[in-house]
Amino acid sequence: MITYNEQNRTIKLDTPNTSYVLGIREGGFLLNLYYGRRLPDDDLWVLAQRHQSASFSPSDPEYTDVSTDVAPMEYPTNGRGDFRVSALSVRNADGNSVTDLRYVSHRIFAGKPDLPGLPHLYVTDDAQCETLEVTMRDAYTNVETVLVYTAFADCDAIAKHVRLTNKGENTVKLECALSSCIDLPSMEYDLLTLWGRHAKERQLERRPLGHGLQGIRSKRGSSSHSHNPFAALAEKGATETTGSVYGFNLIYSGNYVITAEVDHNATTRIVTGINPEDFGWLLAPGESFVTPEAVHVFSSEGLGGMSRTFHRLYDGHLIRGRWQNEKRPLLINSWEAAYFDFDTDKLISFAERAKELGIDMLVMDDGWFGKRNDDTNSLGDWFVNEKKLDLGRLVDSVHAMGLKFGIWYEPEMISPDSELYRAHPDWCVHVAGRTPSIARQQYVLDVSRQDVRENVFAQIQSVLGKYPIDYVKWDFNRNISEAGSALLPPERSGEFFHRFVLGTYELQGRLVSEYPDLLLENCSGGGGRFDPGMLYYSPQIWTSDNTDPIERLNIQFGTSLCYPASAMGAHVSACNRTGYRTKGDVALWGTFGYELDPNKLSEKDRGIVKEQVREYHKYYDLIHGGDLYRLVCPWDNAFHCAWSFVSRDKREVLVTFVRMRKEENTILHLKLQGLDPDKVYTVEQTGERCSGALLMYAGLELSGCARNDGDSCKLHLTAE
Repeated sequence: MITYNEQNRTIKLDTPNTSYVLGIREGGFLLNLYYGRRLPDDDLWVLAQRHQSASFSPSDPEYTDVSTDVAPMEYPTNGRGDFRVSALSVRNADGNSVTDLRYVSHRIFAGKPDLPGLPHLYVTDDAQCETLEVTMRDAYTNVETVLVYTAFADCDAIAKHVRLTNKGENTVKLECALSSCIDLPSMEYDLLTLWGRHAKERQLERRPLGHGLQGIRSKRGSSSHSHNPFAALAEKGATETTGSVYGFNLIYSGNYVITAEVDHNATTRIVTGINPEDFGWLLAPGESFVTPEAVHVFSSEGLGGMSRTFHRLYDGHLIRGRWQNEKRPLLINSWEAAYFDFDTDKLISFAERAKELGIDMLVMDDGWFGKRNDDTNSLGDWFVNEKKLDLGRLVDSVHAMGLKFGIWYEPEMISPDSELYRAHPDWCVHVAGRTPSIARQQYVLDVSRQDVRENVFAQIQSVLGKYPIDYVKWDFNRNISEAGSALLPPERSGEFFHRFVLGTYELQGRLVSEYPDLLLENCSGGGGRFDPGMLYYSPQIWTSDNTDPIERLNIQFGTSLCYPASAMGAHVSACNRTGYRTKGDVALWGTFGYELDPNKLSEKDRGIVKEQVREYHKYYDLIHGGDLYRLVCPWDNAFHCAWSFVSRDKREVLVTFVRMRKEENTILHLKLQGLDPDKVYTVEQTGERCSGALLMYAGLELSGCARNDGDSCKLHLTAE
């Protein structure tokens, strides 16, 4: 619910358990008065009082009681006395970047607007949310800035984006156009971020805020392995179950920044949006620019509460299409089974064994197109290598077995050794006078160009239109250097990165629109583009190329801070670190599948796989529709970890425990979370009956469970 108090000139956005309050001060200054647990009050002007300005800070000549250098500015601008990090900087026709926004008007309405060309949260019924649009204007340049907020009725989330329109007579240049800013009245927080690299994605880092700038960014052309576009501010001492936590996520797949700045008054500003470095956008008179959508979540129930809000939000308001709620096929992927060494008969044999095991779909990975028998050529040549493969016979054979069929693409890349590159060398991303860098024997294809996108889509269409393909894995296996397009004039060179991302969104949006039954899974060297922008087009993303179940624990725990289990591609592979039971228990957390040669499974392992397939179906609704509780996190315990899924009605629970390293003489009582204390639960595996209160406050005794390194166990509980 969003309300306006005309007497106090405050606007209050309420979700079920949180409040976000804006104040309109004399002179048109828009201030952020409060964000946190839900309040009945709306006159919160006392919270706008901040300490003195830094030395020599200026103030507006008409409104000297307002110092933008210390005030909690809702959308701070550059060059007008606020010396903290800015959300907006517009260079005008005079050559300076002084920007001064003042409140003009606002409106409140049911529902949520779309963001043309950008992924965004959505609702299926206008009653699910309300939206606030605050119009502000720079009187000198006449740049109109509309701050757009959506408060959701079914979860504690607020979405924010900005729409900028040049209503003046001169062209201006956006040099910084972020999506959100929040000023908090304290620095007593820890900053939580997810760092990583290839095969070690989304590792949690928690560090106290210090004075000055701190945060994360990407300038790689994608959200990247290095830092996920997620951050949280957790009050000191906040845990999985207790304490206040603010979560921030950007629905974007390109260069981004999340920056926290602590000033001399020990107050904290955190901004989220497109990375201003290497960014610039010309706005001619009448033109508009829309920023990506930022998501804010507040939880008074610790990190777990924050995560569950993100999970429900993304499952219900970001992931869309047929596969939002429909059970997804359990797949086997050919990559780790065969790499480039396959032909039609080998893949058919994989499908035959998969059918016997109860698997639903065969996915043919890299190596089916052009003259591709290694990774040195043919990206961009998306036609079947008929010397290697009879795709028609393969697809027909797989479908005749009752299985679905999937295929791999890397549409945003081009090999120097390809027919496409020889015909169109200017189609690779490059700048004049520089030799393009090479990575993995490939260049990046310039999908900021409409002609390039048309060529790529026509090639994809020629395959999907001829063969009944059920699934596409969309990969992206290098970062962007020498960022430029042959079609962009010099004054628009700063637009390249954003235009590239918009081109990718157009391609993926067109794909899922033209083939609405297609299951699309994104990938980027594993989890290098695991972000909410991709989830808008593909309901699942390959979490990491690292399929070692013990290494996967940190990756999956970290990913779960923001992203739901339904989004996490997780497979059982043939690695020797643990047995197949533990591999399956860890992979069951996500979308579940296999990454191995089924012909090489022993009879014992075939039996385990068949049991895992049964468990996949048995627990699917619980895992994909229930609430996740991280019971023991691997960053808190070097020996074991545990998690559970609890159904929304609290009548069913699945607990998974993994022993990473053996502990001697340890008595372990695992305390569950999220149960109904008054219900009586039966443990299926033991017949033990316990109250929810006992299970949460005393715990399950697990000392004899999974006693050796790499062992795991699952416990299924149901309530009467």
